[in-house]
Amino acid sequence: MKLIFLYGPPAAGKLTVAQELAKLTGYKVFHNHLTIDLVGSIFEWGTRIFWQLVGKYRLELIEAAARERIPGLIFTFVYAKTSDDRFIKKIIRRVETHGGEVLFVQLCCRSTVLFRRLKKPSRNKFGKLTKITTLKAVMKQYELFAPVQYANNLSIDNTKLSAHRTAQIIQAHFALPKQPRSKQKN
Repeated sequence: MKLIFLYGPPAAGKLTVAQELAKLTGYKVFHNHLTIDLVGSIFEWGTRIFWQLVGKYRLELIEAAARERIPGLIFTFVYAKTSDDRFIKKIIRRVETHGGEVLFVQLCCRSTVLFRRLKKPSRNKFGKLTKITTLKAVMKQYELFAPVQYANNLSIDNTKLSAHRTAQIIQAHFALPKQPRSKQKN
């Protein structure tokens, strides 16, 4: 299995790019808010048990996909340097144990673009961060623009790129398979 680990700050376009990449490759999308929403339906956001369960379910689902030889999975993630390094090592270990490979893709753009993207109505669907003041506070607390320090790391500034073009760059860079046109979802 190839795990495309798509990361960047909130509003960098991770889910939108993931959906476009899925159309091109046929890979499945594992959006980070799926586990956040699941655990958040029972436990208070940000508590110790909340993050413990979010991490557990993410790891177990990714490992199961690798074990079952799912050809490709696109996982979106807001990476905070240092805070998330241990979690990333666990993901790499679980994927590689089953013969898989983790390919990191960092999406970044200008802060002004992030702030503009926060206002998009589509962000409300998954209860994503939508307030500029909150994003500024998170950016002050965590280093969200740092690249992960592993091989297979592609960094893309998508300030002026469409999600489709960004997905094409990822596909070409990692020589990902092309889904037959008849199966591509428009």
